[in-house]
Formats: sequence, structure tokens, C-alpha cells
Amino acid sequence: MRSDEIKKGITRVPHRSLLYATGITKESMNKPFIGIASSFSDIVPGHVGMRDLERWIERGVCAGGGVPFVFGLPAICDGIAMGHSGMHYSLPSRELIADSVESVARAHGLDGLILLTNCDKITPGMLMAAARINIPSIVVTAGPMLTGFCGGKRRSLARDTFEAVGLLQAKKITQEESDILEIKTCPGAGSCQGLYTANTMSCLTEVLGMSLPGCATAMANSAEKKRIAYDSGYTIVKMIEQNITPRRIMANNAFHNAIVADMALGGSTNTILHLMAIGHEAGVDVSLDWFDKISKIVPHIIMLEPAGNHYMEDLDRAGGMPAVLNTLVNKLKPSITVTGKNIIEIAKAGKIYDHEIIKSKNPYSPEGGIAILYGNIAKNGAVVKVSAVKSNMLRFNGTARVFDSEEKAMVAILGKKIKKGDVLVIRYEGPKGGPGMREMLGPTSTLQGMGLSDSVALLTDGRFSGGTRGPCIGHISPEAAERGEIAALQDGDIINIDIPGRKLNVRRTDSELNGRLAKWSAPEPKFKIGYLARYAKLVTSANTGAVLK
Repeated sequence: MRSDEIKKGITRVPHRSLLYATGITKESMNKPFIGIASSFSDIVPGHVGMRDLERWIERGVCAGGGVPFVFGLPAICDGIAMGHSGMHYSLPSRELIADSVESVARAHGLDGLILLTNCDKITPGMLMAAARINIPSIVVTAGPMLTGFCGGKRRSLARDTFEAVGLLQAKKITQEESDILEIKTCPGAGSCQGLYTANTMSCLTEVLGMSLPGCATAMANSAEKKRIAYDSGYTIVKMIEQNITPRRIMANNAFHNAIVADMALGGSTNTILHLMAIGHEAGVDVSLDWFDKISKIVPHIIMLEPAGNHYMEDLDRAGGMPAVLNTLVNKLKPSITVTGKNIIEIAKAGKIYDHEIIKSKNPYSPEGGIAILYGNIAKNGAVVKVSAVKSNMLRFNGTARVFDSEEKAMVAILGKKIKKGDVLVIRYEGPKGGPGMREMLGPTSTLQGMGLSDSVALLTDGRFSGGTRGPCIGHISPEAAERGEIAALQDGDIINIDIPGRKLNVRRTDSELNGRLAKWSAPEPKFKIGYLARYAKLVTSANTGAVLK
């Protein structure tokens, strides 16, 4: 066992003494040591229920014949961090989490890992670490939040709180109605209710083969989630015996399958960043073109909020990811999972219990829910969630309104200075320029609430929340801070968006853009000390997953 390095032999007398100080028995020294990497936090709704799941995982590990050790990891709630300086830390925290898991697991010679996670950057950070250190690992996602309920209908975070800002500004709801929404929409523990980044990543983790079947959609605080936690703890010991490691699981075919599922779900665009980053750690070259190629052959069969009116609890009742995979089985490639079973077996065993939720026969679109665009302001690519764009906005020509930060754009939106036919450009929000590639749910949801999402487009070198809907194009590469063409845009430029044609251009010649860029100078760094200053110097472009090199 790997843990023999810290517990076997005469030179390990002091090491064993310290281990005994934790309370373990002499018999335990002969068992595999299992780390439970928990991102429990009292301030993150998706993570507040993890203390209970830690206990169930511990029970499973002990029943399987292992010794559990819980250790902690940071967690940031993107919703709470949204729209202010806190969001600079969200994407960079992914690398901190990966480094932290690696450090603890390697330093203590752990034999296996249970990765207890749930929210946006924590899950991909855990997967990156698993791929990097390559010891047997299982991911347990803590589960989606139930929908809220008020005013006679179900409620969810993005549509009923973030969009309430715009509705209130446009006087379409009263202050009293807004107050009720903010207290009723999020009723308890769990990742936000729709197909935002957290839940999309949970689904893709299951398809990658890194969590047990049903884990992605089993609701937070449910008995089913507790059983999955227990079974995960029990299974990790078997994985150690069989040497089933993350790189055996997360090979080329697994990423193909995850992208297939991503396109069928029409999930968050952030998954593109994360799958590329996980692939980087696993030694698999996951490129932007791979996403677009698969998108053209995979039907969009799920329409959860924010694009539709269904929620994660509905997908769970409809059969969860095994049912989704059953529909897609002919698109999948053989790939082993943490259970030892092939993903094809799991897909064939999946059953659809509601064809209104999982459109196996009448898909919403013959193509997937995410598209990659290229053009003279996105030479290395840009990303859009097609599933959340209405048909009348798939092709759009508009006038650029250019802002050098999210805050400046929000002032213009709330000041009612953005009009029908505008293309809102928010730049210097990329991986380096942000730094940290902030999400733009504030501007997009405010535009939605003010009734402008069908007549105004938004472009950014930053990111969008999985809760974003409308013609919002992000991840523009190269970013403005790297002298990308988005830095050359000016107010009044005409922007051409052609999502079906996969094109994004400004009506300017290359010589005009180059002339503007010749006068460009790099902006002053926003952070000159601390983690973000280091991050800005090391992070790569969005089209490579925004990894550190």
C-alpha cells in the first residue's frame, strides 16, 4: 500500500506514534488509509450539509476495510461572490483546491481519496487533483437544492433573485415582492436548482466515470444521497485492491462521453474550461474544436432552468444521468468507471421515467446546447450557450457599447443607457485581465429582468454563470489583456453574430484593427500583491482551459 511509506519499518517509529495520537488502533495500521477531502463550509449553501455526508462516507470506508481521515478544503459560493471583487477569486480557487488535495494526499501517503464536493470550481479542482496524483479516487457531489416556492410556483436562484434586480429596476415587481423572493427562493442546502455550473459538473463527473451512478442528481439531504456516500466509501477500498485509478478512468473516451453529455444537457459554458483543465492534468488533449465537432452530431434533449422550466429534482425523478445516457448510448465510447463497470453497461441499464424531461424521441434541437464561435474578434474562439438563446437572436447585428469592467457596464445598464440593438462588450475580465475571469450573471440577469435579453447581446473575455440566458458570448480569446482584438473595439462598431454559422466578427478590416492595437498599451495590474497577482502572471488563455503554467 502507498501508506506503507509512512507506517511500515523501524524508521517509522515516530510516524506511527503520531498516527496513534489521532486515536487509530494498531490493527488499523494494516488497513488502507483513505482521505476524505471535504469542502464543508458554513457559508456555502451547496456545502452546509456535508458534515452528515462525511459520517456516511466514514461508515462506508470502515465497512469496506479502510481507515478514514477527513481533511478540509476551501469553498467559494459563486452566487455570493458574484458582481463584486470576490468573484476574482472564484476560478483561481480551482487551482488552490487541486494543489491542496495533492499536497495533503502526497504528504501523508494516502492510499485512496473520497472527494466530497458540490459547487462550481470545487468539483473540477478535485478532479484535476485526482488526475494529477492518480491514486484511486471517487467523487461524491453533495446534491442539488430543492426549488423554492412562492406566489404559486417553483422558484430558483438565477431566474427569481438575480433577474429580480432588473425587474425591480424596471418597476415590474414591487420591493415587497422582491423581499419575498429573496427569502423563499433558496429553501435549504444544495447546489443551485438549475443546470448551472455546479450541477452540470456533477452530471459530467458521473459520465466521466468518477462518481457512482445516480450521484449527480440525488438531492441534497436525501436518504439516497446518504446511501451513495456510504457506497462510495465502501467502493474506494475495492478500487484500491483492483488499482482502478483516475487516469485509467479519465482517458480519451471518458472525455468524449462527457462532452456528448454536455451537449445533450445544454449545460453551463464553464464546463468547457473545466474539462480542458481536467484533461490537461489527465494527459488528454481536450480542445475547443472537439466540443464543436461533437455538438454538431449530438441532439439537445434536456431543457432545465435557466433555459427551460424544469429543475434538477425533475431530472432525478426522470431517471437521472443513467437515463440520459440510455438515450445517447449510440454516441458513447467504452470507458471504465469507479464501479468497475463500463459506462456503456450503465447507459443500457438506465431507464427514462418521464419523456417530457428527457426528450429521447423529440429533441429540442438536432444539435448540442453549446457552440464555439470564431472570427476577427475571437481568433482563438469564443463560447455561447445556444440552448439558452431564443431563435430570433441566433443571428444578430448590433452596435458596440464598450466597457472595460463589469462594474462600468452595470452602471450603464441600471442607468438605462443600454438600448435595443446594442451589443454590450465587457473586456479586461479574462483570466489575466480580470484576473480570474469573472462571471457576468449580474449584467445578463439584469438585462433579462429589464426585458432586453431579446434585443441586446453581450460579449466578454470573461465568463458567464450557468444561470445565464440570452445571446451572451464569453471566453473570447485572445483576451484584451493579451492584446486580443476585443481590446481594439470601440463604441459604434458594428458587431455581427452568427451562431448557426459559428462566426463572430466586427465590421472592421484587419488593418483597421491592427492600427488600433498598435496604439494599445497594457493596463496596470489590478492586483499587485497576493495570490491573484501570482495567478495573473501564470494563467493561460481561456481557449486552453485557463490552467497555470
